[in-house]
Amino acid sequence: MDIRDRVLVVEDDKSIRNFFRTVLEANNYDVLMANTGTEAYSLVTSQCPDVVILDLGLPDMDGTKILKNIREWSAMPVIVVSARTHERDKVEALDMGADDYITKPFGTSELLARIRTAIRHARAAHMGPDGMQTGIYRSGALVIDYDKHRVYINGEDANLTQNEYKLVSLLGRYGGKVLTYDFIIKEIWGPNMKTDNRILRVNMANIRRKIEKNPAQPQFIFTEVGVGYRIVDPD
Repeated sequence: MDIRDRVLVVEDDKSIRNFFRTVLEANNYDVLMANTGTEAYSLVTSQCPDVVILDLGLPDMDGTKILKNIREWSAMPVIVVSARTHERDKVEALDMGADDYITKPFGTSELLARIRTAIRHARAAHMGPDGMQTGIYRSGALVIDYDKHRVYINGEDANLTQNEYKLVSLLGRYGGKVLTYDFIIKEIWGPNMKTDNRILRVNMANIRRKIEKNPAQPQFIFTEVGVGYRIVDPD
């Protein structure tokens, strides 16, 4: 099962949105669309896309407000795509935390290259020291391959969903350390779900069915009752 990177396009021009969808889906991305700032922030916090393509000229608010709100809790890649060509607009967006700034019009190849680079840099920044060198977390039969975006058990793909992979890879980046429920939920699903542990428990139960010989007696991911989860130390 392919796990495709998810791109949120925030753009109020219908023809441009259609262009983005056509190009991105043709290049194997999952695509989410928003034409207002309010809709965009709702999708950011509920879907946690791998990268956000953000137009600044939205009908209900300036796109920089969305960027500012995202940066209050997440380092997810944000690429600003705007008709604003003044240097001060670019500097402002970059200073506020945008990962890149593309001015309209732009070429398809340039857009795709910027997206790949933003996602690659974001994943590299989250890896621990060992992962930074090899892109691999390994503990016995469990392997997290950060480059391929896959989890393997005894050499076989565990076939995790996108959110399941994100959860396991997050634990792997902090191998051996306990991550609290609130921290995990905030990183994976965003701040709007920080008090809802049910979705986390459901995902963890599904993960354990896929990677553990006996989910009731896990070997790889342990529950610290009342606190959170911890993955086994890497080899």
